[in-house]
Amino acid sequence: MQDLIHATFAAHVAVLNDTAALAPDIARFAEQIGVCLGRGGRVFWMGNGGSAADCQHLAAELVGRFERERPGLASIALTTDSSILTSVANDYGFESVFARQVEALCRDGDVLVGLSTSGNSANVLRAMERAAGRGVFRVGLTGAGGGRLAETCELCLTVPSGVTARVQEAHIVIGHIVCDLVERQVTGTGGQGPR
Repeated sequence: MQDLIHATFAAHVAVLNDTAALAPDIARFAEQIGVCLGRGGRVFWMGNGGSAADCQHLAAELVGRFERERPGLASIALTTDSSILTSVANDYGFESVFARQVEALCRDGDVLVGLSTSGNSANVLRAMERAAGRGVFRVGLTGAGGGRLAETCELCLTVPSGVTARVQEAHIVIGHIVCDLVERQVTGTGGQGPR
């Protein structure tokens, strides 16, 4: 049992070490959010299952705080309104649960972030397609290969693993780094190192 535990930690560390190669894209992701928020825009997050939970987590880090006191930042998880999710799924199909919200809520200058470990979640893809041409900057977080999501975004961060758990772990680390960088931008503490 302990061998399995140690092997899991080793696999996690290896994936994170490989994911560090995405540093330029992570910086661009954070910069885009900073520009969006600075212009009065909003950041929207979407995903399914564990990725839905990660969306809620990261939206909360921006609305509340990550590590520093500062005003709340406009960030919304499209995964949380059960009435919207169930009514849209019932009337239009589950593939439309995020696209309909994008149509209703996303505006020019906003950022839309889709988390999909496979990169092939139909509802995430449909929402990205709906956001195209609306002036929304589209970001994908996915796993090895990127799936179709890589083709629908201006920026796609592809974690170099095909193991769902390792990809989701890397997504939350990327999200935390982005929240930290955004918070540093808005508080003017960009030069301080990590705590």
